[in-house]
Amino acid sequence: MAEITEQETDQRHGSVYRVAGTINIARAATTQREIDALPDPLTIDLSDINRMDTVGAWIIYRTVRDRGAKVIGASRDEVSLLKQVGEFDKPARVVPDEPHDMVAVLRELGSWVAETGETLVGLLGFFGSTLIGFGNLIRRPKKFRVNAVVQRFDVVGVRALGIIGLMSFLIGIVIAQQGSVQLAQFGAEVYTINLIGRITARELGTLMTAIMVAGRSGSAFAAQLGTMKITEEIDAMRTIGVSPIEALVIPRIISAVIMMPLLAFWSMLLALIGGGVFVWLSLSIPPLTYIQRLQEVIPLTDLWVGLIKAPVFGFIIALAGCFQGMLVQGNSEEVGSRTTTAVVQSIFLVIVLDAVFAVFFSNIGWI
Repeated sequence: MAEITEQETDQRHGSVYRVAGTINIARAATTQREIDALPDPLTIDLSDINRMDTVGAWIIYRTVRDRGAKVIGASRDEVSLLKQVGEFDKPARVVPDEPHDMVAVLRELGSWVAETGETLVGLLGFFGSTLIGFGNLIRRPKKFRVNAVVQRFDVVGVRALGIIGLMSFLIGIVIAQQGSVQLAQFGAEVYTINLIGRITARELGTLMTAIMVAGRSGSAFAAQLGTMKITEEIDAMRTIGVSPIEALVIPRIISAVIMMPLLAFWSMLLALIGGGVFVWLSLSIPPLTYIQRLQEVIPLTDLWVGLIKAPVFGFIIALAGCFQGMLVQGNSEEVGSRTTTAVVQSIFLVIVLDAVFAVFFSNIGWI
């Protein structure tokens, strides 16, 4: 580190930069340009200075360090400030990038697997806490918050009717259009009704509803509980003897479980209507014929398959959303991260469970 001194120097050779008044952040750019324009050897005279802040001290110190300049006329406080600035002039530690080789890939894969395992274990533990909360409410029904459940009915179900209905209507049209194009190659456009009916009632109606609810309500659950964690509202509830599981999590789970079958049925209905509109306008199949054909091709088991899966999907979505919300710690950025994780986790689990249900119902003969 260059030496900073108060001793006078020989000024017959080189240049002298005399500072009069204030050298601070407001004059930093001007001061730096003036110093850069002077030739070496350079002497900086601080005899007439009134005030110097940290930015000004850094400019003087950097000039001394890089150009070997001398400082004269500095008071004791100014010398102290310059030395303090110099003490913090240390190179930043840069972590080198890890090589992208097979070892690094395996390390990242192992880290991801371990994190996934910890998440599943935590989700199972949260599921157990939820069951305990249900048991406590069964033993003490007066603690059950009916108003909270009804409010969630409105948020999860009623306010979602519009977007889910529109999405399902358009999906019905898309299925009908794509199916008719492919079946037209074999002269079997009439079987488009079979395709619409079975795939909507058995799979897409419930699955697309679950994905929409995960993106809409599951993310809201995570964000709401995460925000409450940051503002310490959940800690306050525990302090006064109120269980967050019973007061916050269970009403959301109950609302999702009850509303999901209703939303799934609404989705099936709108998808069938969308497909019916397309086959009526494009294939000239009248609505009455379309309805009669649906009654013939859709077995009752398909409707039961869709409606049985719906409450399970609702439970998983609400559980994952609340679980991620309760994990929020630290700052608002964590809320966004946990909300994203809740949506991804919910959709992943829904698709996995849908595959499990498909195998199960196929094995029991509900094909």
